[in-house]
Amino acid sequence: MDADDNEWLTLPQAAALMRMTKAAIAQLRYRGIGPKFYRLSAKTILYKQSEVIAWMESCACTRTDDVLAGH
Repeated sequence: MDADDNEWLTLPQAAALMRMTKAAIAQLRYRGIGPKFYRLSAKTILYKQSEVIAWMESCACTRTDDVLAGH
C-alpha cells in the first residue's frame, strides 16, 4: 500500500475521486451503504483514500443485472 493510499480526504476530494456529487455521497452516508467515513465534528467529515478505493472496487460488476443485487 502506498503512503498516498492512507491520505485523508475531505468531502469535496472524496466526491471528486468517486465522481459523485457531495449530495450523492451524503445519501450514501445516510443509507449506510457508502465508504466508511470519519465525523470529526458536526461539519467535518473525512474519508481515507484507501477505504474509498476499496469501497469503489467492491461495487465492481461483471453483468448488467449485477447492479440490481449490489449497492
